[in-house]
Amino acid sequence: MATRASERSAEPMRIGVDEQGGLPLPWLGPAMQHAQALERSHALLLQGPAGAGHLEFAGLLAQAWLCEAPGRAGRGAMPCGRCASCHLVRTRSHPDLLLVLPDAWRARLGWLGDDEAGAKPDAKPSRDIRVEQVRQAIDWSHQTSGRGRGKLMLLHPADALNGPSANALLKTLEEPAAGLRLLLSSTDPERLLPTLRSRCQRLKLDLPDDAAATAWLQARGLDEPAPLLALASGSPLEALAWGEEGITPGWLAELPQRVAAGDASAFSGRPLPRAIDLLLKLAHDLMAQAAGGAPRFYIASRWPPPADMAGLVAWQRALLRAARHDEHPWNAALLVESLVTQATVLWPKAAAGRAPRNMPPLHSAR
Repeated sequence: MATRASERSAEPMRIGVDEQGGLPLPWLGPAMQHAQALERSHALLLQGPAGAGHLEFAGLLAQAWLCEAPGRAGRGAMPCGRCASCHLVRTRSHPDLLLVLPDAWRARLGWLGDDEAGAKPDAKPSRDIRVEQVRQAIDWSHQTSGRGRGKLMLLHPADALNGPSANALLKTLEEPAAGLRLLLSSTDPERLLPTLRSRCQRLKLDLPDDAAATAWLQARGLDEPAPLLALASGSPLEALAWGEEGITPGWLAELPQRVAAGDASAFSGRPLPRAIDLLLKLAHDLMAQAAGGAPRFYIASRWPPPADMAGLVAWQRALLRAARHDEHPWNAALLVESLVTQATVLWPKAAAGRAPRNMPPLHSAR
């Protein structure tokens, strides 16, 4: 599904723990304990489902590895959060920490102005980790450590390494500079080069269970998290992002009928990747229901009459084609209207009727 890489954060994200030392995400605790057993590894691959908190965990681990008071007050693998090194990591200004991210991710996190690893703030943000970034990172790795506790290179997400950049990294993974450790993250490690995977030890990240995710979201003001958690495939981070964008349980409940009626105004003001993401999830659930299954993303929704399976397959293919080119300079409103119109042929009676009146356009639900 589409990501939020095209959206810029209102405030730059910080990484690691603050002076109080609380976990940035409570479900990262077990993985942090497992990381303690791999502390001698020079290359670690963080793997897990999307939305598990890869970057948050990587920042926490970077702080722990570079902390100048490790194990303070019996904290074990956790960083102290108080020393100068922890503060420098949290503000992304540590001389021995290099964050290698695609420019599109930097834009999303509010980091696009950083000079780290060859970011190009004046160019269209790239979704790839470019070979120039990797080469500059390798040059950086051979420089002397600034604070004497070694150096750490973080590549997030490693899935964004293209062919040339992945190949450029292999030699460093096999024979790193003295004192260098590498952290890579991935939601689909099987897509990485086998030679890259084989040079890393793996650490699995998990999503929290439903009860923990629900409690975390309710503490952040979402009174009815279940529909948003379903839309986000169980990721509380993504569920919170949907909620902050104005998506409500009532909005989700009405969307299938509204699409069947040909009403594209529900997506007004929505970035194209997000609109296509919502439509792809809707197509998935419609196909599941047509095959006798239950919806996965739009639970407790009001569904139109069953649609034709062949027509659903054709519509899903059109959505997938649009998703592959969502960076093309389309007229987003016209493209979304076209995709919704294509869906109406599956329910001619619904399209001939009227869309529900109790569902405001998304931009007015914020």
